[in-house]
Amino acid sequence: MSDLTGFTEFTDSTTSTAPADVVRRQYLASAAGDLAALRATLAPDVEWTEMAGFPLAGTYRTPDGVTSNVMERLGQDWDDWTAHDDTYVVDGENVVVLARYTAVNKATSKPIDVRVAHHFVVLGGLIVRFEQFVDTAGVREVMPD
Repeated sequence: MSDLTGFTEFTDSTTSTAPADVVRRQYLASAAGDLAALRATLAPDVEWTEMAGFPLAGTYRTPDGVTSNVMERLGQDWDDWTAHDDTYVVDGENVVVLARYTAVNKATSKPIDVRVAHHFVVLGGLIVRFEQFVDTAGVREVMPD
């Protein structure tokens, strides 16, 4: 269950264009492995940036580019990759989510449980920008050399 700090309530999150609801749908779709639903939360010209030092570091564009270069690749290298969205802080179109990643690296069988912060910008009911801040050392230390 998420702590929804920063706003009073979620509306009907399946259709709402409120920034926090759009971001929440993205997390739910990701957790369910529903890449079509995840792509539906992203603007056609989305900019999705994975932090330098993270295994998938870089900026990806388009909904298909994001899911094929991030979500599908995570699924290849990790079992049960999950972003647990703990706390939301909302300021207009900006949504910052304090979260953690859990997963097990397929090559080493070592688990991770690392803190992360995500910054989303949501306009017109779609995510137009994403930036990840994560404990990259914590992720890398469970990966193969």
